[in-house]
Amino acid sequence: MGTNGEIGSGLLSWSGPAIGLLDLDAFFASVEQLDHPEWRGKPVIVGGSAHKRGVVSTASYEARMYGVHSAMPSSQAMRLCPNAIWTRGRFDRYREMSAMVMSVILDETPLMEQVSIDEAFFDITPGRFSKESPIEICRRIQRRVGELGVTCSIGLGTNKTIAKIASERQKPRGITIVAPGTEPSFLAPLPVRAMSGVGAATERALLECGINTLGQLARQDPEKMEKRFGVSGPRMVLRAAGQERSEVRPADEAGVVKSVSNERTFAQDLRKRDEVEAAIRHVSALTGSRLRRKGLRGRRVTLKLRFDMTHTRTIQEMMDEATDNEHVFGEAAVRLLDRCWAEGTPVRLVGVAVSAFGEGQGRQLELFSDMSEAYAAPQDVTQGKTRAATGSLSHDKDELRELSVAADEVRRRFGKDALAYGRDLRFRGGTTGTAPMNKEDF
Repeated sequence: MGTNGEIGSGLLSWSGPAIGLLDLDAFFASVEQLDHPEWRGKPVIVGGSAHKRGVVSTASYEARMYGVHSAMPSSQAMRLCPNAIWTRGRFDRYREMSAMVMSVILDETPLMEQVSIDEAFFDITPGRFSKESPIEICRRIQRRVGELGVTCSIGLGTNKTIAKIASERQKPRGITIVAPGTEPSFLAPLPVRAMSGVGAATERALLECGINTLGQLARQDPEKMEKRFGVSGPRMVLRAAGQERSEVRPADEAGVVKSVSNERTFAQDLRKRDEVEAAIRHVSALTGSRLRRKGLRGRRVTLKLRFDMTHTRTIQEMMDEATDNEHVFGEAAVRLLDRCWAEGTPVRLVGVAVSAFGEGQGRQLELFSDMSEAYAAPQDVTQGKTRAATGSLSHDKDELRELSVAADEVRRRFGKDALAYGRDLRFRGGTTGTAPMNKEDF
């Protein structure tokens, strides 16, 4: 295993697959420090208002020294780091910088799979596109990203699971190498939560089974694990043993976006039925606009409600046909309300997502990052059929979609606040200003 320091010459020869994971360090905050030189070396927090129950999206490493971290309530972050510089974020700028970073990777290999605005897998297996050492390629990528004004950490291994875990071992500005043949010794002592896909609920279930480390997980009987965890059980065992076989799929093969979503955290709890329904329709319109901008239509709609910082519910249904029309999927989301909420229960956050964009895409990829599982207790995800199929869209809904398309164009030309429905006006100034943390949708 190597670091961002010197790497022994014995590691310079590589046999077999070489897959890297680039993870930009405190990305949003780093871009803000790049664009505001006077902020460099100071604690910077990108997030929502501490006075409106906002949440931290990203904290610079200077702020993290005070204990501030992503997903922390802004009020708590302000108490921990009262001298921090706060900003709500500029996502157009972050996307611009992200595209520049991704182009650096593409200069080295066409096999790049961007998984979020600040992360990407890449395949640099010797002999595929270069005979150069994968370690040297990682060093060069890291150096070139640094020249853009931000930093990254890179994990390199024989599959995606190892690359992801390795990328998190030595942040910031680290390179962690897991050479072929050393996978078991690298993985075995790590806690089960170190493996991506093992959230809070799965971790609790594993701990209840006496499985604390990846080494213990790797020694489990796959059949017994399947009985306990379903089809994901045997796969967890395989991944924990370092035996996963991964394929890096470029965007034109895999489709970068697995879901499109939006969410809003409200400064005051919503308790009445009409308030919550209006919020769902408001957020659905934002999601619909994103879908149309990306040219995507999906069949699965997911509603997310957060009641407080420890209780979140998500529930989903499949529609008969793919759509980008919020007047269709938004109404489906409203109908889901009865299955996860009772009037009077305070609602802090509302999120609406659309996924299942094409055939063969049977799995939703972490719709709202890891936030759902990180806060969920319990989480209710169910699937069913919507009561109104999109295949029988009314003429009125077609006309409403045309109106939404026209509204998209007005906002594109004159700004997002140039046009709003009455349902949207009630929420102006009523949200926390928290930057979205569902970074899959970039």
